[in-house]
Amino acid sequence: MRIFLYAIPAYYKTEQASRLSSNYKKCSAMRRHAIEQCWKMEGIFVKINIYYGGRGLIGDSTLYVLNHIQGVLRELNVTVERYDLYEYKNNIITLPQTLKDADGVILATTVEWYGIGGYMQQFLDACWLYGDKEKIAGIYMCPIAMSTTYGERDAMMSLAEAWEILGGKPCTGICGYIADVSELEQNQEYARVIERRTENLYRSINQKMTVFPNSNQAVKQKVSFTPNLNLTPQEAEQLSELASDDLYVQKQKEDIQELASMFKDLMSEKEPDGTLFVQDICEHFQPQAGFSAVYRIIFDEVRKPMIIAVNRTEIDCFYGEREEVDVEMRMSTDVMNEIIQGRMTFQRAFMSGDMKMKGDFKVLRSLDLLFVFA
Repeated sequence: MRIFLYAIPAYYKTEQASRLSSNYKKCSAMRRHAIEQCWKMEGIFVKINIYYGGRGLIGDSTLYVLNHIQGVLRELNVTVERYDLYEYKNNIITLPQTLKDADGVILATTVEWYGIGGYMQQFLDACWLYGDKEKIAGIYMCPIAMSTTYGERDAMMSLAEAWEILGGKPCTGICGYIADVSELEQNQEYARVIERRTENLYRSINQKMTVFPNSNQAVKQKVSFTPNLNLTPQEAEQLSELASDDLYVQKQKEDIQELASMFKDLMSEKEPDGTLFVQDICEHFQPQAGFSAVYRIIFDEVRKPMIIAVNRTEIDCFYGEREEVDVEMRMSTDVMNEIIQGRMTFQRAFMSGDMKMKGDFKVLRSLDLLFVFA
């Protein structure tokens, strides 16, 4: 039995005893909340959340360590909530909301190949994006990384560093290379190490031990620019729940695809059919002796420009690209319709400002001789 002596009024000792009795469980939710607030004010009530990032395999040494830690915490009358992330893989994004009533957390993972694992990384990403940073700033964290290969120390340091960047308070963790979980079960010295680290976490939380400032926080404040959504805690919680709802996310994707298809159809209306104005240009072509020139006409409503290549008695009209041209014009298809119907000329469209051009003006004037629409 682990005994920690504190100067606690007898009234609260009685209340603490009732917590472990059946009478506490029979109390109303409001009454239990009031009792727990009293415990928390006096440092009696402590809640620790455990987040396990392994795959839950039989013989996982991390699971043995966590089970031993939970036994120690129960002796200390600590409320423990454990979240096996592989069971929450579709809702990991909502788990940062579970930190709201936690005094401390244990981040535990198993290094099977390299790094802290995908589930734990997802959880930390969710804390960064949706977690309450003010609440995290007051939470102590004990990192645990057990390995069957190599890299357990790096993984433990990664967990500690990530918690520092989030603004939390990391404590001394546990890491080790254990090829066979029976090594932990048979060695009592390992058990005592686990117990001491667990008790240190409890002391840190209960006595609110001061943690030195770290460079991760200083650097983050200067160079890290996280998108600030300016959401209330309720809005952040709702957003994280929606983001973890597969049906909602799938519906949003379908809506986005539908909008993309709609805009694609609108854009495709601007694609030339390959014959817009081409036939009219070719039918009204009047060759000029010894004249050759290349025109580019850009229509505001059409993506590709029209190219008119005149080579003496031959003409080539198409939509596409041509690197070198003599004259480039820009107008709307309505202005071009006016020219084709004989109600306007190229030169008059330029003089009125309905058409813009750059290049040789004499070559531009030849258009009204090459194409007679009247």
